[in-house]
Amino acid sequence: MNSNATPQETVDALYAAFGDHHSRAVHAKGIILEGTFTPNPAAADLSEAALFSGASVPVTARFSNFTGIPDIPDTIGEASPRGLGLKFKVPNDAEVDVVAHSFDGFPVKTAAELRELLLAIAASGSNAAKPTALDRFLAGHPAAQAFLSSQKPPPVSYATIAYYGVNAFTFSNTRGASVFVRYRLVPKAGEQFLDPASLKTKGPDYLIQEIGERVAKGPVEFDWFAQIAGPGDVIDDPSIAWPESRKLVRLGSIAITSLTADQARADKATLFAPGNLPAGIAAADPMVAIRNAAYLLSYRHRQ
Repeated sequence: MNSNATPQETVDALYAAFGDHHSRAVHAKGIILEGTFTPNPAAADLSEAALFSGASVPVTARFSNFTGIPDIPDTIGEASPRGLGLKFKVPNDAEVDVVAHSFDGFPVKTAAELRELLLAIAASGSNAAKPTALDRFLAGHPAAQAFLSSQKPPPVSYATIAYYGVNAFTFSNTRGASVFVRYRLVPKAGEQFLDPASLKTKGPDYLIQEIGERVAKGPVEFDWFAQIAGPGDVIDDPSIAWPESRKLVRLGSIAITSLTADQARADKATLFAPGNLPAGIAAADPMVAIRNAAYLLSYRHRQ
């Protein structure tokens, strides 16, 4: 196996696993909304980014399902983890993007391992001989096994599940102090999931329908936190979650207030790139660079 995988190899592996539908290579099914981010003063103590300077800024949000299948039913296990992309539009500064999903962790450490996992999925259809390529991969990668087997149940709403930014970033303030952080977005409505009986009553697009109805009645709100790394926490391995005992600093609040008018046009035009970073925030995990380049390739492919 290669010691790493190129962004193009990563995108090709995603299409091998989920099919090339001329859409996003992953998290293909989604819905885009608009809102506002209001920073918490404590955020400026961590990072000098203008995003945290005190003024509220517009934000675009995209909720989504896992896989690159544009019509994946919201009700099945393969639709998890759910995704949340955020684009903060800071006047006179760079756009800032956040990419998160609803599992605290990632299946693998490196892009090379991700490619191997995806190719194993592609080779392990219903007619594949046992043990399949996926069986063999999971036997040697317990984090990937946990990722595929430990997802949360389908949520009541995209607004009732927490989202985690699994890659680490460096926050630097005006005094020259730096900390490693990972992101967490916590719904103000609390986490709420469907029981099996309720799930049976839901249609394949229930999450998209529900979030439209919910936001028409009032804001969908999240608190954005930075989880601060402690001594010994692994910075360059997103498959290892940091302990829940780590300090959380609230960076601010997100209020999502409306659906984007032209969904098809917006979905085609919008790219959430985790490498879109301002002064005061830098990638600490090398996987960010691979993900950023891969997302750009997927964006160009679907145009």
